[in-house]
Amino acid sequence: MPLARRIPKRGFNSPSVEVFQIVNLEVLNRFADNTVVSPETLLKENIIKSSRQCVKILGDGELKKSLTIKAHGFSKSAIEKIKNAGGTTEILINNYAKGK
Repeated sequence: MPLARRIPKRGFNSPSVEVFQIVNLEVLNRFADNTVVSPETLLKENIIKSSRQCVKILGDGELKKSLTIKAHGFSKSAIEKIKNAGGTTEILINNYAKGK
C-alpha cells in the first residue's frame, strides 16, 4: 500500500486562518488619558508578543480612561464600553494576514 494511504489523516488546517492576540479592556487602564493605543504601543508595554499578528480588544473589565484605541478587531461589548468612557475605536487592516 502506498505511503500516502498508510499515514493517518487528521482534519484540515486552513492556511488563511487569522490568529488574534487578545487584550482585555482592564489592561488598558495603565495608559494615561487621551493616549493613542496602537499595536506598537501595546508591544512596547509587553502586553502583546508580536506586532505582526492581529490584535483583538475584548470587553472584559472596565475602562476608566478616555483612549483612542487602534486594533484589528473589537468585541461589541468592548466598543460599547470604550464609547461610554469617552474614547474612540479605529479598525486596522492587517497586511501580514493571508500572505499579503
